[in-house]
Amino acid sequence: MTGRRVEVGGAWIDRSRPIGFTFDGRELTGFEGDTLASALLANGIDVVCRSPILGRPRGIVSAGVEESSAFVEVSEPRFEPIVAATMVNLVDGLVATGRPGVGVLPFDPPPTTPTLHRHAHVEVLVVGSGEGWRPAVEEAAQRGDRVLLVEREPRLAAAGDGVTVLTNATALGLYDDGYAVVHERGPGRDTLWHVRAGRVILATGAHERPIAFADDDRPGVMLAGAVRTYLERFGVLPGERVVVFTTNASTDGLSDLLRQAGAEVAAEADVREGWAVAGTDGDPHVEAVHLVGPEGERRTVEADLVAVSGGWNPAAQLSRAIGGGLRYEEALATYVPDGTGPDWLEVVGTVAGVGLPPSAPYWYTPADDLSTHFVDLQRDQTVQDVLDAVEGGLRSVEHVKRATYIGTAIDQGRTSGVLAAEIVNAALGWELGAQGPTNARPPYVPVPFSVLAGMDRGPALLDPKRTTPIHGAHVESGAVFENVGQWLRPRYFPEDGEDLDAAVERECLAVRNAAGALDASTLGKIEVVGSDAAVFLDRMYTNRMSNLAVGSIRYGFMLGLDGMVLDDGVAMRLAEDRYLVTTTTGGAAAVLDRFEEWLQTEWPELRVVCTSVTEQWAVVAVGGPGARYVVTKIGTDLDLAAEAFPWMTWREGTVAGVPSRVCRVSFHGELSYELHVSSWHGRHVWDAVVAAGAVPYGTEAMHVLRAEKGYVIVGQETDGTVTPDDLGMGWIVNPSKGDFVGKRSLVRADTLRKDRKQLVALLPKDPTALVVEGAQLVRSADLPAPPVPMLGHVTSSYRSAILERTFALAMLKDGRAMRGGTVWATSGGHMIACEVTDPVVYDPEDGRRDG
Repeated sequence: MTGRRVEVGGAWIDRSRPIGFTFDGRELTGFEGDTLASALLANGIDVVCRSPILGRPRGIVSAGVEESSAFVEVSEPRFEPIVAATMVNLVDGLVATGRPGVGVLPFDPPPTTPTLHRHAHVEVLVVGSGEGWRPAVEEAAQRGDRVLLVEREPRLAAAGDGVTVLTNATALGLYDDGYAVVHERGPGRDTLWHVRAGRVILATGAHERPIAFADDDRPGVMLAGAVRTYLERFGVLPGERVVVFTTNASTDGLSDLLRQAGAEVAAEADVREGWAVAGTDGDPHVEAVHLVGPEGERRTVEADLVAVSGGWNPAAQLSRAIGGGLRYEEALATYVPDGTGPDWLEVVGTVAGVGLPPSAPYWYTPADDLSTHFVDLQRDQTVQDVLDAVEGGLRSVEHVKRATYIGTAIDQGRTSGVLAAEIVNAALGWELGAQGPTNARPPYVPVPFSVLAGMDRGPALLDPKRTTPIHGAHVESGAVFENVGQWLRPRYFPEDGEDLDAAVERECLAVRNAAGALDASTLGKIEVVGSDAAVFLDRMYTNRMSNLAVGSIRYGFMLGLDGMVLDDGVAMRLAEDRYLVTTTTGGAAAVLDRFEEWLQTEWPELRVVCTSVTEQWAVVAVGGPGARYVVTKIGTDLDLAAEAFPWMTWREGTVAGVPSRVCRVSFHGELSYELHVSSWHGRHVWDAVVAAGAVPYGTEAMHVLRAEKGYVIVGQETDGTVTPDDLGMGWIVNPSKGDFVGKRSLVRADTLRKDRKQLVALLPKDPTALVVEGAQLVRSADLPAPPVPMLGHVTSSYRSAILERTFALAMLKDGRAMRGGTVWATSGGHMIACEVTDPVVYDPEDGRRDG
């Protein structure tokens, strides 16, 4: 294949305006109006890239969006990691390289110019400039209707008065009620159009279909229509000795055009006359073509180009994606729109099958070895791969698609879809058209995510940052933040240049000795309302919630179907038919989804409504021996005495002059009041609490305080393999209350094993040694030969200011039986001896929770 520029044709290029570009490090020249594909062919470049799976050399096959072989990476003038060479308009300074097959895309592609998003409202939208659209458009324009024509090519003949034309624009998809999304590629900036049309006319034309034969992927095998296009539009002759292989009349006149351009036509293989191409030879491009005749006779001709036409497939992907169907048209040996679909959509011209040449139904040239008869070039899938899928029991072309990946590459099966469908039909002994190509989905062509993003860019799109109503106060206090379930939570509040350790020690001592304040607004909060609310919660939690008195609070676990801890929180009974349940910060959305799933799919008869109210409430948790003093000082009409307001109850009243729901719950073992107020009042209450003497503390101090009391964090002490009993909390499971999610799994033999990992605390023999979280636990410092038996792992490890030593929580095999014993933690390459003890290392008698 020795492509070159010729004097014949070239209607789309300006030979007086050369353009310099670089491909694979070579400086080359094309003309204004070229595509990268036409310029490469004009420079005699036949091998553009390697196939992704087999690494076979690949050249240019088509001249448009149906390209399934030649893919490049463009680095200048704007980065595109993988794009068909046929879809790249040549511009001065363009730099591209052929895709190497299997590889790794850049992690940090260069920034692109933000895409504009624009909107258009028209009476008529025309997609494509194929045959048949002009009469309807002229009539609409005469009525004064707004008409928009979208054409993916860079130029278009006159569309007529009253018609707005977008060139270099592709309709990505059609949606309900005449809504279309259009990607317009500009020289400097792209535009994404959102078009609302009363009527859509589809004139997208048709794509030529290849024929499979041995080594049909070799550079130099091209669609016949593409050969004609490169000659007529770009003045490029893709080869010097040509074999024309056809099933239809669309190739009539091609041989004369080739001879006029200076090429030699070595052979014409017409399936209708019994001749076919059996295969090609050459390295790496076509050098010889093997022909087979009607009587089985064979001959070989020297050639560097095979121009193939196996018929034409209407480009009906957009209509199919919006509900339009297909029917098999025997005369055309292809599938055409069947007239179904939305009433606002009209399909005209060749996309409707009108004007397409009749074709013989010929999909591949038979051979003993079909392993190089390629059907989908980008997926490296052959006729043999399709037959193997059928032999394996697959019948539906949709299943074959998923087994072979045919039709899933960038071209979305434009050239391979009908071939694959008819190969499957034939293999099953079914008639032609028994099942057609696989379903089409938008987008019609690949679209960069940057185009969809438009001007809306930045890290916030990747991971939204949520803040509480008190966030401003934390910023003013100089808090250091961490991300917790997308929420920005204060990790610690440094004072006077404190580092993390110093700040956390001060904050912990404030809670243990005086009073601290924590912003707990991020905890998930879900109202469960309805006459069956109690029944529902009994089924979702391990313990009974139906006998909870109004005004009381109960802690509970939710389990997965496997009996493992999924989330935890408290339930507050607000009324006989109304509960407020809390979740972990990161689990709020998942728990609400879980509630809805069970209500909708398993228990639709229950009269229950679940509503997220997380952002309606700001929560200030005041904890420590001085908590009662702080809440009293900021003003309240509630009796805060332990006898009047016991632990695990709630009251409604006024705090700091605003309505509040106050809860006696504690995540650190000290006296604690959670002040739930409207989010509007959150900052006011926080400021009042801090002014009254409460020391702000963050999540790091909270972790230390809760670990001293042996309180678990779901996701830290648990990992999806932990049951309530493993945590020493078998008491939280009520087996007598009836069924609940996960109940059956709690009595599986594996769940009842005595050697399961159980929650314990570890006290390093050296009280200054800090064990690394995640450290493995072993029985002795003298390790045996690998594999070393592991007894468990460390889940949390801290320095305790109140204990004046380090400690850790761990999951240890049969841990409760090992209390008082010694295990060794592997930490940073050395071993730390640790005493195994009860998880509660501070105030095990709970003597401090009432103040």
